[in-house]
Amino acid sequence: MEALEHSLFVVDMFNKIVGRPLAALLIKLGIAVKDPAHFFPDYMVMCLFLVVGLSVALGLGARGLRLVPSGRQNVLEMIVKTIEDLMTDIIGPQGKKYLPVIGTLGLFILCGNLLGLVPGFMSPTSKLNVTVGCALCVFVYYHWQGMKTQGVLKYLKHFMGPIPLLAPLLVPIEIISHFSRPVSLSIRLFGNIFAEELLILVIASIIPIVLPLPFMAVAIFTGTIQAFVFVLLACIYIGGAVAHEEDH
Repeated sequence: MEALEHSLFVVDMFNKIVGRPLAALLIKLGIAVKDPAHFFPDYMVMCLFLVVGLSVALGLGARGLRLVPSGRQNVLEMIVKTIEDLMTDIIGPQGKKYLPVIGTLGLFILCGNLLGLVPGFMSPTSKLNVTVGCALCVFVYYHWQGMKTQGVLKYLKHFMGPIPLLAPLLVPIEIISHFSRPVSLSIRLFGNIFAEELLILVIASIIPIVLPLPFMAVAIFTGTIQAFVFVLLACIYIGGAVAHEEDH
């Protein structure tokens, strides 16, 4: 596996311009730096690139909005409408207020899944650190929304179940169930994107021009599906947290 690892030009340049001076500063302050030449790992640089790129692209795309949309405004409205419809179908009419967080996370994951298909880049979602971070964001967010909507005591009371005598049995089951959600979200996304990148890399090392193209086409489809599944499950978790009181 190590033989297949390759240094990315973008990452090397970023570490040369930003990483090395920052590492030198930390060393002067008495903080040990393991590898100053590679201060920022590849996935972190890719995440920064995505955040800046999406912020600039969406900021420019949102300029000059018109009542009758056209061009890039049509594309942006279609993306927002798709995510909004999904959230309202699962969560209900109140689902629109969760759009900024879940929509941003969905766009980040989608673009992160597809970034590895661009020569000279890699998918940050092929690293477990990134997918765990995304899953923990969902985990913290839906619990926070549940407590905010129902109140802390009422929300935590649902972990005990409707029958007090069964609480000692149900509480551990509920805790395990909720903690398994970020594990499932992160490993599913990481496993699929990592396998795609590894497969394309192996195929490209054999015949680098034509042979990888069909696999890259499939990767576009599966990367989009994985982003959709992540957003779908996030909506289900939020819906369960904010509507749990009605279920009982």
